[in-house]
Amino acid sequence: MSKEFRNMREEEKEKAKGKACDETPEQEVEVRGEAGQDDGKNLEVKELQEKLDAANDKYLRLSAEFDNYRKRTLKEKMELTKSAGEQILEKILPVMDNFERALQSMETATDVPALREGVQLIYTTFKDFLTQHGVKEIECIHTEFNPDLQEAVTKIPAPAEELKGKVVDCIQKGYMLHDKVIRFPKVVVGE
Repeated sequence: MSKEFRNMREEEKEKAKGKACDETPEQEVEVRGEAGQDDGKNLEVKELQEKLDAANDKYLRLSAEFDNYRKRTLKEKMELTKSAGEQILEKILPVMDNFERALQSMETATDVPALREGVQLIYTTFKDFLTQHGVKEIECIHTEFNPDLQEAVTKIPAPAEELKGKVVDCIQKGYMLHDKVIRFPKVVVGE
């Protein structure tokens, strides 16, 4: 039965092809009606394609905006780091000028105490500069040895009983920037 049905369908299709020229206006309406259904589907596909294109366009624009934002913030961060270093160096230049004056005056100076006082003044100025920028010295003489804050160079016999396990001498000073160690003090520990 299904073979007969297929054969009948094929015959109808062939007849429809042969009658294409002889179609009446009513038949045209039916053909147009079927095509109208296809147009509805085409319109739906077109609408979906437009929505897809709009979403893709929005995505590309958003992606480009984010890329521009990332590049801009990276550039601003680099400029900020550069200018922060510039400001610190600019503020340290007067200390350098004072050192140059001290070196010039050492060549002709006969008054050693006055020269010593000038160098001490430069040292104090520089130390104040570091303090203003959050750098402070790590106190370590006669304190308990702390491996998190100090670097032991050597151990020696403690000169007194109360100095066992404590820092006896500091070979090189250590410094902290706010709460972070930027240079560990090198110390000698009594045992």
